[in-house]
Amino acid sequence: MSYQLHRGDALTVMKTLLDESVNAVITDPPYSSDGRTSRDVRGKLATSSSGVHGPKTFPDENGDHIAWAHRTLTEAYRASAEHSVAMIFSDWRQKPDISEGLRMASWTWQGTIPWIKPASQPRKGGFEQSADFITWGGKGSLDNNRDLYLPGHFTATQPCKDQDHTTQKPMEIMQQLVQICPEGGTVLDPFTGTGSTGIAALREGRRFLGIELNPRYADIAEQRLRAELTQHDFVLAGPEA
Repeated sequence: MSYQLHRGDALTVMKTLLDESVNAVITDPPYSSDGRTSRDVRGKLATSSSGVHGPKTFPDENGDHIAWAHRTLTEAYRASAEHSVAMIFSDWRQKPDISEGLRMASWTWQGTIPWIKPASQPRKGGFEQSADFITWGGKGSLDNNRDLYLPGHFTATQPCKDQDHTTQKPMEIMQQLVQICPEGGTVLDPFTGTGSTGIAALREGRRFLGIELNPRYADIAEQRLRAELTQHDFVLAGPEA
């Protein structure tokens, strides 16, 4: 097990990755959750597990989500080996744009996985918004040679104890998601945040390649990844340069 953590802009760093060098892409990109129309989201901050981004650091937030997803997922596609899978978290507002960007980037759209949150608040006069979504697709066909069967939905409460970020994902979900990557393969998260995808990858015997722009969250991710590799005072592996 090993990891690499790059500090910088996701698209810029991904352009330096070798062709077909990763085996899965699992990420929670920055997006605005504050608006139901394009007018509503103008001037809002983009939020995700990778922190808070204003319009200057996330230029397409007030522009074209589809174009941004297309560019980002195109680079991820190039860097991914055949049969790789991409999985992108979003709420219901960004799900259509993520799906379209995925298809435009040449991934074969495979569907949407709901993450049900039991602790969601009721909504007066309407339906409870109790789910986020994972849009997923493959590079070429799925690998039918693997004896792998994963669930089509997840039910888990968002972490509260020892939470490093407001949108941190439950480890019980992340450890199942990273199994889409072959054992010993590399999981890429271009919006690493505080490193939950990386922790899950290391625990499940996968390598991890992360990218994070926010210095504070990159520091937390580095600390968490190093701690995961040195549990029980036994160094399992070191970070790769």
